[in-house]
Amino acid sequence: MKIGAPKEILEGENRVAMTPASAKDLQKLGYDCVIESGAGAKAGFSDQLYAEAGVTVVGSAKELFDTVDIVAKVRIPTADELGLTRKDQLLITFFNPGANEEGLKLAAEKGASVIAMEMVPRISRAQKMDALSSMANIAGYRAVIEAGNNFGRFFTGQITAAGKVPPAKVLIVGAGVAGLAAIGTSTSLGAITYAFDVRPEVAEQVESMGAEFVYLDFKEEQQDGAATGGYASVSSPEFREAQLKKFRELAPEIDIVITTALIPNRPAPKLWLADMVASMKPGSVIVDLAAERGGNVEGTVMDEKVVTDNGVTIIGYTDFPSRMAAQASTLYATNIRHMMSDLTPNKDGVVNHNMEDDVIRSSTVTHNGAITFPPPPLKVAAIAAQKKEKPKELTVEEKKAAEAAAFKAQTKSQVTLLAVGGALMLLAGLYAPASFMQHFIVFVLSVFIGFQVIWNVAHSLHTPLMAVTNAISSIIILGALMQIGSGSFIVIILAALSVFMAGINIFGGFLVTRRMLAMFQKS
Repeated sequence: MKIGAPKEILEGENRVAMTPASAKDLQKLGYDCVIESGAGAKAGFSDQLYAEAGVTVVGSAKELFDTVDIVAKVRIPTADELGLTRKDQLLITFFNPGANEEGLKLAAEKGASVIAMEMVPRISRAQKMDALSSMANIAGYRAVIEAGNNFGRFFTGQITAAGKVPPAKVLIVGAGVAGLAAIGTSTSLGAITYAFDVRPEVAEQVESMGAEFVYLDFKEEQQDGAATGGYASVSSPEFREAQLKKFRELAPEIDIVITTALIPNRPAPKLWLADMVASMKPGSVIVDLAAERGGNVEGTVMDEKVVTDNGVTIIGYTDFPSRMAAQASTLYATNIRHMMSDLTPNKDGVVNHNMEDDVIRSSTVTHNGAITFPPPPLKVAAIAAQKKEKPKELTVEEKKAAEAAAFKAQTKSQVTLLAVGGALMLLAGLYAPASFMQHFIVFVLSVFIGFQVIWNVAHSLHTPLMAVTNAISSIIILGALMQIGSGSFIVIILAALSVFMAGINIFGGFLVTRRMLAMFQKS
């Protein structure tokens, strides 16, 4: 079968759904690859690079649609593009099925199967195909770069001969994929970074990246992100008021705000209101990554940059991934390739559209002439959601019987070990000299007592116990050193091994103790 990628016709779209590298991987799955001439030019991939990768270059989109069995695109197909599809052809692209009823009907009428990449479920197994996360990652990174391009000062603080430069203060609203990417970029550039999210459980992720999580003095049970497709749930009016109050406190001190709060097929919530914009310092920058759905900021204009009366720049661009076309195309093409891997389990170049597979079923919006959107709900964490059965409570008599049985079994094993040990010692005493038996008995008793002492030490005392084991190891080294001068070659070898192994124990013990103590020291 053949898979191809046409040139994106939307104005300003620079990405492509197939790269020379992904084409080689698709060929390993058994597919012949086709590309429309010039499709990858804006992303830095020439027709020559595709030809060198074994890809057939065709002259037009119609020729490509007529040639291939699978079409991979980036942007939502137009009616003209859907008109080029044919029965049993597979189209893989962003499709926005929740707001594209006409596209769904047209694709179903044409008999084409459509896999919408934004419908890939956010579960662990499907992460490699999660194109939304791939593009959000790039958008978060690019948002910080775009903010820096419009911010008239350094991100990092500096002390120079001309004076001290304070670091920029950056607030990231929303700690999803885009938010975390923005946090990582901002902290890497040296800014003092704050982050807020309605899900307090992400605070640890935020702080691990060097940012400070903004907490609210408000308690509200939040719905599990897994149950909402990995997105934050809608908050109560009381929570929203507490959130806005906190933002009003922060606004006068923040230099750069990046908002990322967006739930698919819903208007973006207004989080940064006009009075907050008005209270910001002149020269401050706001980047609204939710501009496509109305924006999180009052004053955002989709696909434009505006400057308010008090000198605050509000950026509402919606093409951040396309502004990094080479990187975005590489990641998106990789997502497509992983999707094709799942669709081609036998690696024979034949699509197996298995509607029993949760990932494929959730992503498929039309199939065999029928509209299959919306998909059935996923069974998220069904096992984890099951209530654990409480252990049966035992009566007093049952507890005593169980303890007696355990004691009896332990005593039996100990008696057996002692009997076997005594028999071995007796056997050794029949043949070994008396001097050996004296030392051997002392050795056995020392091992037994040492084992009992160490075994019964609480786990919390294992690290302080290192000092004791170091002392014991030192005694072993002293004894071994005394024996190294022996005339017996075997004794010298054993003594040297004792010194080596006891030395490892000593140095290792000190290293472990030092690391444990360092955990409790303030940096």
